[in-house]
Amino acid sequence: MADTPGGTRGIATIANDKVMHWLLPLLESHAETNAGLPLFVIPYNEQCERTRRVAQAYGATFVEADSAPLDRLSKRLFPLSLGKRFRLRKFLSLALPLDEVAYVDADIVLYRDLAPLFGRLRPGATDFIVASRTVDYVYNRAHAEVDYLRDAFLFSDGFFITAKSILSIDDFYEAMEADEALFDRVRQRGGLYAQPLCNFVVHRKGLKVVAAADLEPSLSCESYHKAEGVTFDSDGRPLDERGAKIFFAHWAGVAEPSGRGVFDADWQRLTRGAEARLRSAGL
Repeated sequence: MADTPGGTRGIATIANDKVMHWLLPLLESHAETNAGLPLFVIPYNEQCERTRRVAQAYGATFVEADSAPLDRLSKRLFPLSLGKRFRLRKFLSLALPLDEVAYVDADIVLYRDLAPLFGRLRPGATDFIVASRTVDYVYNRAHAEVDYLRDAFLFSDGFFITAKSILSIDDFYEAMEADEALFDRVRQRGGLYAQPLCNFVVHRKGLKVVAAADLEPSLSCESYHKAEGVTFDSDGRPLDERGAKIFFAHWAGVAEPSGRGVFDADWQRLTRGAEARLRSAGL
């Protein structure tokens, strides 16, 4: 684990063998851009035989954590969503032996070093760093009836940076013990499961959510795989239509890149690099 000024820092993701086509380019992009930050791979479910071996080949830590309490909460909140409710295991990132953690979904490739975004947390001022705002898959109209939700900063939980001293797994258990009925009333149905819960707990706790671009003005809020106006600098790193630095690309909501998107060539390149690396390792 890397000791850095301000404490230990690292990156976490969640994956299993079914999403190996996403995990491989993520791991390869981490090796290219953030090798100095330790990477932790959280098992999505029990189908992780290859995931474990691949994580180890990259020097990443395959997380051996007790997910039972979180799985019980998932089952209680989403009793009919047998496969998707395991998405809540991403919150095991808040129990890792790190003072600050950057969580990234597996369907992301990293383009730039995340180190400049660490050491920025300030309780009460910057509690939870995200890529950008969203209005999708968070709340329904009923949230406007709740004072602390009405004007809240709604975010995608595909990328965030926080500290377990600021937000812990216990906060999720406590919030649902006290306000599960309210959460069930205001959450948007369909699509995502962890995202409305993460927003609800962060907002209920009154945490200050800040976009990465507000902390590092050279960074872009853009990460969508269908982004328009994207160009690339001399190092092959993407820039948004304003020339700001895109620090990751996210294929949210698709099963696999189409091959026609602006970032898809990099996904293919990183996949080939990962496959070559694994062949060399006998995997």
